[in-house]
Formats: sequence, structure tokens, C-alpha cells
Amino acid sequence: MTRCTRAWPLGAAFLLLVSSLAGPLGAQDGGAAALIGEAREAIRRGDGIDAEAKLAKALKAGAPREAVAAYMGEALLTEDDRDAARAWLEAGQFDEESAFAGWRALGRLEQAEGNLPQAGRAFDKALAIDRESADLWIEIGRLRYAGGEHALAIDAAEQAVALDPRDVAALTFRGQLIRDRYGLMAALPWFETALTLDPRDGPALLEYAATLGELNRASEAVALTRRVLEIQPGEPRAYYIQAVIAARAGDYGLARALMNRTRNKLEDVPAVMLFDAVLDLAEGNAGAAAEELELFLERRPTNDRAKMLLARALYLDGQYRYLTRRLGPEVEEPGADPYVLTTVARAWEALGRRDLAAPLLDRAAAPRQAGFSVEPEQGAIGVMLAGDHPAEAERIVDGYRRALPGNYTNELLAGDVDLVLGRPREAEKHYAAAAEIRMPASLLKRRFQAFALAGDMAEAQALVESYVSQNPTDRTGLRLAALLALAEGDGTRARALLDYLATTGTGRDVQLLSDLALVEVRLGDSVAARARARAAYRLQRANPVAAQALGVALTALRQQRQQAAALLDKTRLLMGDSPLLAEARLRLADQAQG
Repeated sequence: MTRCTRAWPLGAAFLLLVSSLAGPLGAQDGGAAALIGEAREAIRRGDGIDAEAKLAKALKAGAPREAVAAYMGEALLTEDDRDAARAWLEAGQFDEESAFAGWRALGRLEQAEGNLPQAGRAFDKALAIDRESADLWIEIGRLRYAGGEHALAIDAAEQAVALDPRDVAALTFRGQLIRDRYGLMAALPWFETALTLDPRDGPALLEYAATLGELNRASEAVALTRRVLEIQPGEPRAYYIQAVIAARAGDYGLARALMNRTRNKLEDVPAVMLFDAVLDLAEGNAGAAAEELELFLERRPTNDRAKMLLARALYLDGQYRYLTRRLGPEVEEPGADPYVLTTVARAWEALGRRDLAAPLLDRAAAPRQAGFSVEPEQGAIGVMLAGDHPAEAERIVDGYRRALPGNYTNELLAGDVDLVLGRPREAEKHYAAAAEIRMPASLLKRRFQAFALAGDMAEAQALVESYVSQNPTDRTGLRLAALLALAEGDGTRARALLDYLATTGTGRDVQLLSDLALVEVRLGDSVAARARARAAYRLQRANPVAAQALGVALTALRQQRQQAAALLDKTRLLMGDSPLLAEARLRLADQAQG
């Protein structure tokens, strides 16, 4: 059974209908059968219009509706004409030869329209006919994933590959799941194997290109997208990948030109919506960016990056009053993002309300908690944990896990509950279960925190090293690797990692610049440290972390002792004393005496 009672379409054909009858009637049936065979071949090519025309001729040649319905539905799905496809598929009236294709096509239709329970029932009927179809197991895997049965989806993908290790679609789907679960590098062999079997497979080429793009292998990724466009002219996903690569290189004009070539075919895809907004901001179209981000946040209301971008867009567009109203609830939260706090404060200043801006700026400049702190998922469970009701949260999450085992989010929430309740080892067990499904940067931070709280830094080190080996460009992984390098006294490695992050980032990360400055002081490069610390201090003069970095750097250079002393005093007032501050003050005292 598919087990999904709650998506992605992938079509393939089944058996050719051949008549063995002789005589005039047999000749007519044979002609219809040949037309059906030609139509199925057209479906394989993705040519739904040609398939539909041939099937219409087959009906006129005497083919019964039951022999044509399944393939007509497939052809119409290829043309994305769902209403017409439903007219042929919904009744489930297929002959014995086409029943498998018919039920599978109906399942794909129901998936596409979000009717996941109905899709599951249709796939169950197809599975009862043929359990050895790799293509069907791919469909089932995608349905399970869409329905939250993540572990079962992985089982289905493994079943598909086991049934046909040379099935390109199965290898590609498995590669996608491997990428989510283990990382970018681990996925590459799966896509490469698929393309060895079929160098012209569009989905495999696109997934391979996207993965290489994330690994900063831009020229290879672009070459692959060009191959896709040779095979599938106008393919919007190829242009989208090219546009992202162009934007990362700073060529926003080219990125916009490439996005225009998608002809808005991806406009409802959340990632594309967010990228469009980023392009609008880069091109100075803040108003358009704000509109796009509002639409995005209607679908993903808890996305923090989108909220930061919306704050920036509204501020640049001069919508100060609306900005304070729109993001007012966000800045009231105890863990509000410093950038959002600062931007809302600047809006209040523009409105002449410095009294309302000042406390927000103070909160934005307050030092963040050292290391990485876990922030529970938004929603009812997050509210309970934030409101100090972990026992109630635990009861509810246990119910979630019983109702839907093998679900990523449920395991994640269970880990969050255990972490808040002071059970880091139990939390890590749940996080590890979630990591069997996928391992995003947010889960890496949680697992690192759990190991750290359990006092198991060896496991934390192994976790980060493994993650970075698979995701060598991931900023969270590299930041944690730098933190561990510092803890081990390897300042050279820490500096290299932090310098890479600073060079490839926005240049506005105060914490990053301050950390790098302190590492450079430790390595004896106080001139470079001063430049980093000044950059951080210019960004946020009220930030004690930046003040500390600049004070320490100036002390190391034996320059501007009065300013250095004032910066160190300011830091101690805001953050309290620390061994680093005490050491810097002793140096200043020695310099004054010398």
C-alpha cells in the first residue's frame, strides 16, 4: 500500500494494445491499435498534442473509450489541461491493458490538484496491478513526501532503484533525497550515474546543474543548463538557475534578463518569488520588491529572511509609517532580529519619533547570546516553549509523532522540547532521526547545541566536519567550523574560514567582522584587525561586541589609548567583565606606565 492518505508528477507509458483479430473488423482494430501505440510514443516524447490527435483518430477507427481513456488522460496532463484529463480519468473506466496507466495518471492528476488522499487511492489500484514498476514507486515516494511521510518516501525511492538500477528518474529522485539527507557532494554521483545512462534527460540535468551551482561550480552548472535548453527550448528552470548564478556574480541586469525568459512560468514557486524580490531590490525597485515579499509572506509567514528583506524594501521605498505597523509585532518579540529592529527604528526616526527608535536601537546593539542558540519552530509548539509550557508542548508533540511517524518536523519539534527540558542527549536522538530525512543548516545548529550542552564536543566536531565536507560552501557550517578551530587554538584555520565568510558575505555582519578582528589580534595582525573592527563599529556604534573588537585592536597597536580605554569601559558597562577585557585593560595600564 502507498500508506499516503494525504507531489510531483512523472509520466511513463505501459503496454501497447495489439489486436490479433483477422478479417475486416480485425483490420479496423489493428489500425486503432497502431494509432494508440503511436500516441503512447508521443506521450513518451512529451508531445501531448500529437498524442491527443492520434487517440482521437483511434476512437474514430473503432477503439472503445475504455482502451483510450487512460492515454488520453496522460496526453492531456502533458498539456496541463487538468479539467479535460479528469473527464477521461475520474470514472476509472479503463480496459485491462491500460488500467495500470489509467490509475497512475489519475493519481498524478489528484497530486497536481492537491488531493493527496485520492491520489493515494489511485496509486494503490495501480500498485495492485503491478508492484514491480520503478516509475510507480517514484510517484508513490513523491506523494508520501508531500504528505509528510518522509521516512516512507525514502523507502519508496530505495524500492524504485532496487527494482530498476538503470531507471534515470529513480536515480534522479534518489539523488534529490540524498542531497537533502547527506549534502551536496553525496548527491553528485547519483545525478552523474543518471546522466551516464541518458545524457539528455532534462530533470537529471537540471538537478545536477542546481547542485553544482550551490557548490559554486558556476561554469559547469551553466554549461548543463545550456544543454537543457538545447533539448527543451524555453525550459524556465534552466533560465532560473542561470539567473541565480548571474546574481551571485553581481550581474543583476543579466539575472533580470534571464528571469524575463522564464515568461512567469515559475512565478508561483516560493523560492523564485523571493529571488525576484532580491533582484528588484538590487535594481532599485523597492516598491515592487515589497509587493512580491508581501505575497511570499502570505504563503510563508514565518520566513525570517523574507521579513528582513521586506523591512529593507519598505524603508527604501519610504513607507515608514506602514513599516512600523507591518513589522511592529515582530520587533515586540524578545528574540527579534537585529536588522529588523534597526530598520524599524530608522523608520521611527524618519517619522520624528526618536523616543520610539532609541529602545529598538539599544536592543539591536545588545550582544547576541554566545554560540548558536536554538529557536523552536514557529507555531503552537514554539509559542508553548517560548511561554514556558514545555510539558504541554511535549504532550502535543508526542501525539503528532504517533499520528505521523517518520515525519521530519515532528522529530524536530520533539528535539526542541527535550532541549528546553534540559535533556540534550534525548534531543539529539530526535534530531538524528530528523537528519535521516534531511539535514538543513537549522538542524545542524540544533544538533551542535545538543552535543555542546551534553558536553560531547568530540561528536560536535565530527558532526561539523562531516557536514562541511558535504556542503563546503554552507555559511552556517563554516561558521561553526571556525568556532571549533578557535576552541582548539587553531587561529590560522579560524581566520581563513572567517575571512572567506567575510569576503563572500554582505559585509554588514557585525558579529562576523568583530570575531575576525579578534582572531587577527590573536595572530599578531593588529593592523588588519583594526580595519575589521572599525568596519564593524561603523555599522553599529552602540554594539558592545564591535566596541570590544575595536578597543582590543587599538590596544594591541598601542594607538589611541584614550579611545581604546573608552571603548573597553563601554563594553564592560554593556556586557560585564570578561578575561579578554581584563587582559586588554592590563595592557593599557602597562602602556601608560611605559
